[in-house]
Amino acid sequence: MQTLYEAAGGAEGIRRLADAWHLRVMADEVVSHAFRHGFHPEHTERLAAYWSEALGGPTTYTDLYGDETTVVRLHSGNGDHEEMDQRAIACFDQALADTGITDAPLARALHDYFAWATTTSMAAYPVSPDEVPEGLTIPRWSWEGLLP
Repeated sequence: MQTLYEAAGGAEGIRRLADAWHLRVMADEVVSHAFRHGFHPEHTERLAAYWSEALGGPTTYTDLYGDETTVVRLHSGNGDHEEMDQRAIACFDQALADTGITDAPLARALHDYFAWATTTSMAAYPVSPDEVPEGLTIPRWSWEGLLP
């Protein structure tokens, strides 16, 4: 069976999605707050590598940038931010449309992944990044959801 990564267009498709999402969040007055102190100059490239790995693509993120612990720590210690999370998910859904990902099963699976990641792993440690355990691996997602 084709992976979500492959169905979304491989490296090029995921990169377009990351670019579109980033443009959407930077234009959103609530979500852009998360980037107020700046962001890595290769943010969308790294984001695309992370999503690619999570969706069944190559392990580029882990090979070059870090593990899940690294990513979760970047998103931790910011308190609860439910409104921001919901708006980030809405930006993702808009980015799917922006990039032409309209196939209902694919769009639903990608939405479900992003919503889960945003509200679960990325929101798991609101108090401090020091609480994030070492050695976490990037969760993998398939058409059926989170893989064991």
